[in-house]
Amino acid sequence: MQSIRQDGNYSFVFSRYAPIAATVRPGETIEMYTEDAFCGMIKEETDLPSKIERPGPNPQTGPVYISGAMPGDTLAVHIRAISITRDFGISQISPDFGGLQGTHFTAMLNAPLENRVFKYIIDGDRAYHPIHRHLAFELAPFMGTIATAPKLEAVSTMTPFEHGGNMDVPDIKPGNTVYLPVAVEGAYFFTGDCHARQGDGELCGTAVEVPCKAELEFEIIKTMKTAWPRIESPTHFMAVGSARPMEDAARIAWCELIAWMGEMGWDKMHAYQMLTQVGEMSLGNMVDTNYSMVAKIDKRYANAIPGASRRF
Repeated sequence: MQSIRQDGNYSFVFSRYAPIAATVRPGETIEMYTEDAFCGMIKEETDLPSKIERPGPNPQTGPVYISGAMPGDTLAVHIRAISITRDFGISQISPDFGGLQGTHFTAMLNAPLENRVFKYIIDGDRAYHPIHRHLAFELAPFMGTIATAPKLEAVSTMTPFEHGGNMDVPDIKPGNTVYLPVAVEGAYFFTGDCHARQGDGELCGTAVEVPCKAELEFEIIKTMKTAWPRIESPTHFMAVGSARPMEDAARIAWCELIAWMGEMGWDKMHAYQMLTQVGEMSLGNMVDTNYSMVAKIDKRYANAIPGASRRF
């Protein structure tokens, strides 16, 4: 199995202009080692991010060149496993970032919040704070950032966009498949920003941030015309929209899910009606340069059309 380690030589943009880290064939399972969102520079609660100069947020492993991927294809990323590679995770409350704090983009007159770091001990399948023991929960690791490169521009690793990016969607986890648009030959795939645990919205701006080893397998789908990221779990079909304001992100997600249902054989108005009655929605993040919303339909309902399938 091919292992991809970059040992500090990470990317802080999603771009076709970054040097290729590895070349992978469809059907090949690889290991990608990623660093945490703070570039591994925060190890104790006294290491305040406001006092540390890091190269950038959300360092990315990649890009990985996927042999045979061409513009217009869809890259299916099968997430086989995610292993946390450290015995602690870091979260923080920032004075200038977060869902309930004034920021550069959401100006407020209130005083900034205190900058505080929370170091969680990872023990088996749980995380806990060693002093404030009520801060404890089960682990549910997922990849916070996952993307293919856009056609021309370079996009910050802080940003979720139509090719994926910093969506912070907990459904990007082992056992699920992520479908991403391909805009350039080879797709130029990136991932990083693993979270050991995160609730809907990533409210304070940082989850339990950890480095990890992600085991991934790639598939190229030539007949699936994906405009925005899609996710398939054993029970649901999902689509992700990222934008501001939040309702525009929701509209993108619902429209992409209706498009996917149309490819399964659904009439557009029937899909619209079905999602009105049984559709589900969750919030990836409400803190980044764009917000991410996830529209979902249970496969029991999506497969109600005879012969309906995700395969095209």
